[in-house]
Amino acid sequence: MDTEITLTFDCNGIDWKHACTIFERAPLGTRKPDRLRRTFENSDLVCFAWHNHKTVGLARAISDHVVQSVIFDLCMFPEYQGKGLGSRIMRAMLERLETPNVHLQAVPGKEGFYERFGFHVMKTAMVLPSDPEEMRRKEYIR
Repeated sequence: MDTEITLTFDCNGIDWKHACTIFERAPLGTRKPDRLRRTFENSDLVCFAWHNHKTVGLARAISDHVVQSVIFDLCMFPEYQGKGLGSRIMRAMLERLETPNVHLQAVPGKEGFYERFGFHVMKTAMVLPSDPEEMRRKEYIR
């Protein structure tokens, strides 16, 4: 399957409603198409995985292009998980980010996946969330 999947690095041709279904089925929650489009268009690096002319996975990053970058929203349809696509997207993102430090937000329980790329769990990261109760419920914060 991996050889049939292509990666692109721009927002051209994205069906944002379809992209929202990737988040829902991953499952990473509900997104609104216009808001999702704007978050990706305003990101410094985007990656979309395509299979049979449909988007099946995606990721994005923001960067100061000097010292720090942050990867967000690496997700794919469940039927593509565990087959190397996440690793392929992560490698592509890391190859294109030019900063010496890369942070990311991960779903609780997925730390092992990112540790394979050299990431370490931080003790000092903090967030000022818009919905702290939701973040607690999902176990992102204490």
